[in-house]
Amino acid sequence: MSWDLRRTTIVNMRQRILVVDDEPSVHDVARGYLEREGYEVVSAMSGIDGLVMAQTMEPAVVVLDRMLPDMTGEELCVAVRRASDVAIVMLSAKASEGDRIHGLELGADDYLVKPFSPRELVARVAALLRRTRPLQAVATATPDVSIDDGRLRVDVERHQAVVDGAPVDLTPCEYRLLMALAQTPGRVYSRFELINRVQGYDYEGYERTIDAHVKNLRRKIESDPGKPRYIVTVHGVGYRLADKAA
Repeated sequence: MSWDLRRTTIVNMRQRILVVDDEPSVHDVARGYLEREGYEVVSAMSGIDGLVMAQTMEPAVVVLDRMLPDMTGEELCVAVRRASDVAIVMLSAKASEGDRIHGLELGADDYLVKPFSPRELVARVAALLRRTRPLQAVATATPDVSIDDGRLRVDVERHQAVVDGAPVDLTPCEYRLLMALAQTPGRVYSRFELINRVQGYDYEGYERTIDAHVKNLRRKIESDPGKPRYIVTVHGVGYRLADKAA
């Protein structure tokens, strides 16, 4: 396998945030705090409206409630993720570790427990945007990371993996995870290191949530996720990228 990392030039633009929740108070608070920070905020009170707006309004981040009147937040998350790699923050009153991990396995990038601090929501949105700006950036001509071992190839400009000739879209978290591991194939990264690289050093989530992102990434790039060829588990420590394809 060969690895190369591409640098990017950031393109500044006003970011649109879509909030999907059936509680008017959540919209009022989120809009007030997010607009104060310069974001454009659009709102949907139902899952169907949220899905349509996510598909047509090209938001930079979707903030969605897990409990909606017409469909579950899980269903909406899956539907949005199938169509887009937009960053997703899931809101929920369910605070257990299992609930958080389940939300991430469905494709959410972050998980915020209700009732939440509006300032924390703003901080989470800002952190996600800092990490996903390379998707909206203009790549320079300096090639750095390419991954191509004949079966798996990563197109850095398209933010896309190609497996056996077929494109596989990666979420921002999955892409950052793969690139983090690819920087030093064979090196073992702890869960703490990876969650900081994937979610950012200001992320306060439980570090084992990285397992959910690894699970999702393996489903997309491994021929047998139960016997991974690329992303190898180092029990009791974390993960490494195989320095040589098996």
